[in-house]
Amino acid sequence: MSDESPELSLLGEEPQLTAAEVAERAGLPLGRARRLWRTLGFPEQGDAPAYTEADVEALRLVTDLVGEGIIDFDIALNVARGVGLSMSRLADWEVGELVHHVDEAFVEHGGDEDSTPVDWVLERFGQRFEELLIYAWRRHLAAAVARMESLRAIDADPHTTDLSVGFADIVGFTALSNEVSRDRIGELVEIFEARCGDVIARENGRLIKSMGDAVLYVNDDPLAAFATAEGIINVIGRDPRMPDVRVGLATGGVVLRLGDVFGPPVNLAARLTQVARRNRIIVDHATADLLPADQIESRPLPPRPVRGFGVVEPVAVRRA
Repeated sequence: MSDESPELSLLGEEPQLTAAEVAERAGLPLGRARRLWRTLGFPEQGDAPAYTEADVEALRLVTDLVGEGIIDFDIALNVARGVGLSMSRLADWEVGELVHHVDEAFVEHGGDEDSTPVDWVLERFGQRFEELLIYAWRRHLAAAVARMESLRAIDADPHTTDLSVGFADIVGFTALSNEVSRDRIGELVEIFEARCGDVIARENGRLIKSMGDAVLYVNDDPLAAFATAEGIINVIGRDPRMPDVRVGLATGGVVLRLGDVFGPPVNLAARLTQVARRNRIIVDHATADLLPADQIESRPLPPRPVRGFGVVEPVAVRRA
């Protein structure tokens, strides 16, 4: 069996450089190099020789971009933060999903005694995973550019636009997580996220983020946002094997930054789920006014205080 650690197998070389040596070779001040490293989500290693030539090349890419005036260092940090957060979650997701399958496949397919399961899977599938990653990134980049160009055609500020925001959450998730096994709660979260993602994509929406027991999504069109909410209830709340859900919708001006959305509609959509009944959709008046009356039935609910918004009159909606 190989004595090489999984970390070394992935990095491809033995760490031999200190942070100061990496910074010098990359052409960055040590303070900036450390800050960029932390922003990518990696812990600092002090003066230990914990870095490789690949780390030098990564930091040198940033140095060259900043030096050529394409971006400034603050923008580089924002991009690095997005890369770090996305890759960290992706790595945890892949390892958590694949680790047991890899061990079983290694034994089943007669893995070499001089190899490890990590070596074995990387040799056979590592390049394919990288190709899939680049493919998905390019596809998402193309979609993001198209959205930005569309917004520019409408408004001078492409970071601010009107959208319908949907917030869907599992009813009683905290109590449920105390009643079922960890494997079962993990399975429920996985099914919830996967099914919500499918519905959102089908209705031409965009999944902004998933928080385990809740998802936040946006649609350009209020009717599509309603159809998304309806679809989530159908595939989650109507499934007797799954917990109930609630969905809140709000429409208005939002700010698009760092892959996220901000603004009153985001907060209001989340608040509206707190007044929604199980497997029901609650919207604000802005959304209700934009939904076609011949397709969607609206019913104003009694006014009630909503944290951060004062007294709000929610509207229950359903297919006519």
